Amino acid sequence: MSLNRRVPPVWLMGLSNTSFGLVGGFIAFTLPQVLAAQRMPETTIAAVTAVTFSPLSFMFLFSPMLDVWFSRRWYAAVLTILGAVLVGISVMNIHHLLLLKIAVVAGVAAMSLAGAALCGWLSTVARKEDENQLSAWLTVANFSGFGIMSIIGAEMIEHLPMPVAAFLLTSIILVPASIFLWIPPPGSDLLLAGESFRAFWADVFALLGRRQVLVAIALFLSPCATFSLTNILGGLGNDFHAAPRLVSLLGGSGVVVAGICGSLLLPILAKRMSLRPLYLTIGAVGGVFTLGLILLRHTPGSFALALIGENIFQSLAITCSIAIVFEITGPDNPLAATTFALLSAAYAFAIVYMPVVDGWGYGLRGVAGAFAVDAGIGIAACLMMGLLLFLLHRTDMERLPVQAQTVG
Repeated sequence: MSLNRRVPPVWLMGLSNTSFGLVGGFIAFTLPQVLAAQRMPETTIAAVTAVTFSPLSFMFLFSPMLDVWFSRRWYAAVLTILGAVLVGISVMNIHHLLLLKIAVVAGVAAMSLAGAALCGWLSTVARKEDENQLSAWLTVANFSGFGIMSIIGAEMIEHLPMPVAAFLLTSIILVPASIFLWIPPPGSDLLLAGESFRAFWADVFALLGRRQVLVAIALFLSPCATFSLTNILGGLGNDFHAAPRLVSLLGGSGVVVAGICGSLLLPILAKRMSLRPLYLTIGAVGGVFTLGLILLRHTPGSFALALIGENIFQSLAITCSIAIVFEITGPDNPLAATTFALLSAAYAFAIVYMPVVDGWGYGLRGVAGAFAVDAGIGIAACLMMGLLLFLLHRTDMERLPVQAQTVG
């Protein structure tokens, strides 16, 4: 990185991720609302949500291209435009489930690569000491975009002609990408495509040889702190006797406030606890909170508490996961976007399968079943991973005297 380039404030770089949040809000909140209004069963809505989020778990296989041919800024911009256009196409096909799923899945695929390109780009621009702050602001942008879409998405689709709603939502998703113009370019890429893919898989095997990477992948693959209830709450408004407009307003404002609060807590908490134990603590405490929600009556107030609380914990968990990925990726990594995509895919995988599990719990016992399944599995996973971290730490402590004696 050239030292004479002016780097914009960390918060501004982080807010460039708002487009990703807007698309996520459309999938996780607006789409379930619209489908619920069409009297689609909640179990079907949960399955559709899981399918549309599925590219997040496998698009890393295509990520080597993000580090060659063109700059990461070019990829981030072009793929964001593609993702926004596909959201517009999905709105135009809101009553044709097959075409809707195809358009949304393709849009999520484009946005997942755009996010990897953006974060790989930012890892070469931001200072090492700013990584936790950058992780926080990337998550603030994600949840702010989610909240904005939660407020306006369903309202636009319900009250505007479909072509107008599609055009406006596409345009709104594209606005945050203008921030790209203020961020220094990552420089040209010199690797050929074949060299990049060979380097990618060599990098993958090298990563898998590092214990901290294996531990991080295990953390992310397990449902320790996904808080995937946020992906189906948009379709549960009727269960809490909450009017659709109230659901939109609560989901929008609640998600924005919760996302900001939860995200900005990470830099503070990270000063008191290392990232991996902190990640497990977030998951366990959040799981206890989810279990407590079962005791409440199904009122609009309970819906607001569930929505805000779950999003606080999820935003904090996502911020912590991004910080862990930044820590592992390191500075000046020539395959930064590829590495970021690979590690992020592990976290995304749990977000893909947990809504299906939550939907299964809902099918058994309604809202209480969904909350109990989500919290119970999450807490159990945190306990298991906590035991693993403890055993690894104890092993390290036992080796220290032997190493010291050998050196002596």
